[in-house]
Amino acid sequence: MAETHVLFVEDDDVIREATQLALERVGFTVTAMPDGLLGLEAFRADRPDIALLDVMVPGLDGVSLCRRIRDESTVPVIMLSARADSIDVVLGLEAGADDYVTKPFDGAVLVARIRAVLRRFGHASGGQGGTTAAEPSHGTGGALVFGDLEIDTEGMEVRRGGVQVGLTPTEMRLLLEFSSAPGTVLSRDKLLERVWDYGWGGDTRVVDVHVQRLRTKIGQDRIETVRGFGYKFRA
Repeated sequence: MAETHVLFVEDDDVIREATQLALERVGFTVTAMPDGLLGLEAFRADRPDIALLDVMVPGLDGVSLCRRIRDESTVPVIMLSARADSIDVVLGLEAGADDYVTKPFDGAVLVARIRAVLRRFGHASGGQGGTTAAEPSHGTGGALVFGDLEIDTEGMEVRRGGVQVGLTPTEMRLLLEFSSAPGTVLSRDKLLERVWDYGWGGDTRVVDVHVQRLRTKIGQDRIETVRGFGYKFRA
């Protein structure tokens, strides 16, 4: 079985080299680049399995690099940010990142987060995890139909008004969780556990930004905010 290939973009030499060694030690193949432009070239040349991007890198910053990658691919992206309260975290998520890790980070925690994202993407592409048939399923095969929204849980495709909607695997997993229990309020913590595979407390901004991104694709009124509790899907 081929090793997982990680693209790692970080301008700090010490962090880049130490992190690369830590990732290679547990079996990852790592391409490490010191700036965003070289990172984009490496992404296009190597097509890695996951991208690990520092927000503040020269040439092409991490947020812009994430956006360029997302324009071309649904490969998972994890952003690295020096401050947990930085606006860069939200900007990275809005650009299409799937998760983020705050620096300084423990190597074991970073490896766990990478593996969690990879598991999630493997489940999404394989049609597993939260794809049980829901009550309002009126389509054929594995299709769930909600008005003009059709979710093919076997082909992992979504159509709105007959037009295919492009979702990242994380967005697809989030939609599957909502559509499997329409009308049920799902807390942010529950979504972090089910979609992001967090066995520990996480930053709920990850959920909020992904919900907003999903709304822009499937309809703003399809997912309702229940203040103080979470979100629920409108059938």
